[in-house]
Amino acid sequence: MGGQACVLYGAAEFSRDIDLAILADLQNLNRLRGALSDLRARVIAVPPLDAKHLRRGHAVHFRCYHPETLHIRIDVMSRMRGMDAFPKLWARRTTLMLPDGLSCELLSLPDLVRAKKTQRDKDWPMLRRLLEAHYFAHRASPGSARVAFWLKELRTPELLVEVARRHPSPCRRMTARRPLLAHALAGDLGEIARGLHAEEMAEREKDRQYWSSLRRELEFLRRSRRMR
Repeated sequence: MGGQACVLYGAAEFSRDIDLAILADLQNLNRLRGALSDLRARVIAVPPLDAKHLRRGHAVHFRCYHPETLHIRIDVMSRMRGMDAFPKLWARRTTLMLPDGLSCELLSLPDLVRAKKTQRDKDWPMLRRLLEAHYFAHRASPGSARVAFWLKELRTPELLVEVARRHPSPCRRMTARRPLLAHALAGDLGEIARGLHAEEMAEREKDRQYWSSLRRELEFLRRSRRMR
């Protein structure tokens, strides 16, 4: 659900860790503990691996110490801001087959885009590249669903103008949901850029607010652990 998924979708990124979205039930957590044991992975921060923390929206962080995966970090989550519950994410997943025959289950592209709208600086350039990669891969055979997705999510002013000019009718219909599309129809790159910045700032603020209460919980857990 993170940088590795972006790589597999064609948006190259150097990623030092692996982010996993999981179903936080007892059977699945036991399977995860077995896999982490094989990797000699240890929790490196609070909270511990526990369903109640995952269901609250916390991430659990691990560092691997197996010689073949030495120091690789694994972050595990089950609930993410503004996203559906795991069963719905799983139903919409993308399955890719790697050359060695291993299958990888990824967040669907729309869900991955949603997950990347955070307060972290590094996520926004990645999000732009991810959407550009999808557009360039499919613009020769767009289809109504892809056009709607691009109009809703693209973050490159020039590409928004291009999509608006090629598909003006759906663009007009979507301006109520995304006002900057009116500027895309007019070809006003400066106003589009300002609209994109406003969208980003609003999402960053939502993410800060979401994590503020969770950070307080983490601080309580840290203090409790130090007092033991």
